[in-house]
Amino acid sequence: MEEAPSPYLDEKTRQKMGEQACALAKAVSYESAGTVEFIVDGEKNFYFLEMNTRLQVEHPVTELITGIDLVEQMIKVANKEKLKFQQSDISINGWAIENRLYAEDPYRNFLPSIGRLTRYRPPDEFESSTHIVRNDTGVFEGGEISMFYDPMIAKLCTWAPTRSEAIAHMREALDGFEVEGIGHNLPFLSAVMDHHKFVKGDITTAFIQEEYPQGFTGVELPEDDLLRIAASCAAMNRVAEIRRTKISGRMDNHERRVGDNWIVTLQDKKYELKIFADQLGSTVQFEGGSKIRVEGIWTPGDQLAKMVVDDKKLTMKVGKITGGFRIRNRGADLVVLIRSKRQSELSRHMLEKDPPDTSKKLMCPMPGLIVKIDVEVGEEVQEGQALCTVEAMKMENILRAERHTRVKKINAKVGDSLAVDETILEFE
Repeated sequence: MEEAPSPYLDEKTRQKMGEQACALAKAVSYESAGTVEFIVDGEKNFYFLEMNTRLQVEHPVTELITGIDLVEQMIKVANKEKLKFQQSDISINGWAIENRLYAEDPYRNFLPSIGRLTRYRPPDEFESSTHIVRNDTGVFEGGEISMFYDPMIAKLCTWAPTRSEAIAHMREALDGFEVEGIGHNLPFLSAVMDHHKFVKGDITTAFIQEEYPQGFTGVELPEDDLLRIAASCAAMNRVAEIRRTKISGRMDNHERRVGDNWIVTLQDKKYELKIFADQLGSTVQFEGGSKIRVEGIWTPGDQLAKMVVDDKKLTMKVGKITGGFRIRNRGADLVVLIRSKRQSELSRHMLEKDPPDTSKKLMCPMPGLIVKIDVEVGEEVQEGQALCTVEAMKMENILRAERHTRVKKINAKVGDSLAVDETILEFE
């Protein structure tokens, strides 16, 4: 991985910022943990933005690189105790990264998402001299994410001696973070950790607007990653097929045999391959002769697959679908189909179902509370006109008309709590 050429915030600028922050705190006689925020331009000129008279959400980053528990120190200061160290005693050690896990759906323009956490399995926390994985959270599996609070679920942090190592550990931690039941931003976070601009350190506050102007639609993985996933899924499918042959009560002349030749389809790619299995794993040979070695323990029903593919770790979130798997890895959400050659030939004749026509409906884009309806039945509305307001997670979202039309029916009223895609209005 390419290391950032040098820290953008150099020691001289950092010291000037610190002096300004201390001057502000002294001017208002502030005594507690607090954060002064500045915004920096391309010439390293910095400008005051705001002061938060509390701990910031990013306080674990400071704690990981300084070794100081800020919460502990804040409590001691509130108890009128004096700090037992000076600024000169504090040094910065290594690199830390924090990713905020939010109940916001990046595929729906980061709109809030609520519901029950049917699965919540964070990666194991870990601490050593080489790296740290830390997860600050307040939720649990089976708990409910409601519309009345901030959408933050957890703060996943990694520390390592170098930036590239901290990023690598963060990627691995995100790969193993299991969240089901709600929309969340894990795919987007994984995509950022792999993005060349972030890796290089060449990133600004305009990153989302510049890189995803049409919205986040997931990641298209490079060929090497697709081959590794295809090989792993083929090996996993073989395990599942062997289990299916052991079903009892079948007729003698309907014995099921597991073949070695398969066609794997994912991300508009099709790979013909053959599996050679042994006691330790499988060697997958692709059409053309290239081979990939797959090892790992996966049992049908497991929702997390930790594989070793050509001596490299590969962690995938696994969902069972008809004819294959739903695989999520590194910001990509893949439908992986594993078929025999005959099944693949027949699949070309299968018709795809057209999506329903919703052009004459206003549907709730997120779970939320209707706090205002701005139109009446029979009213003519113009493009851009406010139709209603939906409140969710401390934010009011105004829904507007996409074209000139007339209101035919109102299906909701003020005070109603709606789920995603419930119809609010119908148009002529």
